[in-house]
Amino acid sequence: MKHSSKVSPDPVLNTLPTEQPNSASREIDIASSEEIARLINAEDSKVAEAVSQALPQLGEAIEAIAAALYKGGRLIYVGAGTSGRIAALDAAECPPTFNTDPRTVQFVIAGGSRSLGAAAEYNEDSRRLGERDIARKKPTNKDVIVGIAASGRTPYTVAALEYARSRGAKTVAVTCNRNSELEKAAHISIVAEVGPEVISGSTRMKAGTAQKMILNILSTGAMARLGYVYGNLMVNVHLKNKKLMERGITIVERATGLDRAAAQAALRKAGNRVPVALVMVLGGASPKEAAEKLKAAHGNVRRAIEMCTPADNNKLRFRTYSGSS
Repeated sequence: MKHSSKVSPDPVLNTLPTEQPNSASREIDIASSEEIARLINAEDSKVAEAVSQALPQLGEAIEAIAAALYKGGRLIYVGAGTSGRIAALDAAECPPTFNTDPRTVQFVIAGGSRSLGAAAEYNEDSRRLGERDIARKKPTNKDVIVGIAASGRTPYTVAALEYARSRGAKTVAVTCNRNSELEKAAHISIVAEVGPEVISGSTRMKAGTAQKMILNILSTGAMARLGYVYGNLMVNVHLKNKKLMERGITIVERATGLDRAAAQAALRKAGNRVPVALVMVLGGASPKEAAEKLKAAHGNVRRAIEMCTPADNNKLRFRTYSGSS
């Protein structure tokens, strides 16, 4: 893609809070190494508070994502530069953490996969490429599309979100500036106002940290609502190496109260599938019955256990997503 060396004036960009100079770091270039570390750490400490201001919108987005995934839809992140790379990271971590199909949580990044390891930021100026790339995913009313841009003005991401919305998808904006184009394009807007960066305009810093926190909350929250964790245990972990096998044994021990030997025996009987082992032990089911209950419960471990337990003895009341809650 060719891009012109002539740059038109942008009267809005320099007015954004994330683009302002940070008075706390105005002499960072002559600070000592420890002073630099303290300064950056002090600024980073403000990020969680900024994210907390968007908790109602985060909750709304979690519910929308859980509803979409329950019905067989997808969560698709879209972004450019740092935002796209953070999106890719969160999407990539969902299958090993929650045993989701790789198609369930996806990402679209300006410049394609090569942008994960090399800068291709000029692509973010193209609305056409944003529309084209999200169109390739064929978004529908079953899906939730999350557009991520610190400025809220990235043409690539705005166009992608607008296109997805026109096809009936539920749309979410994740930004660090209010009243942006991305916010206007979305059904739900999550704004974390982190303010000026330590290095002016370097939104890979506080803004990037806020985006990472937000995407963690969205994906983890939706998976918890769907019952892909049990309590706070990562029960869908794949036992593909020694460390993960040890983790699986520990999870079965903690969830069931079994000793190590009994937990290992249960896992072996369950074919090293932690959710199956838990339903077997806590629901009194055979491996086949446990697998069937999990399938009927859409992978919701707690619900599968409850399905094995007589209603009058059931102490496993829960509030995870059921398609009607």
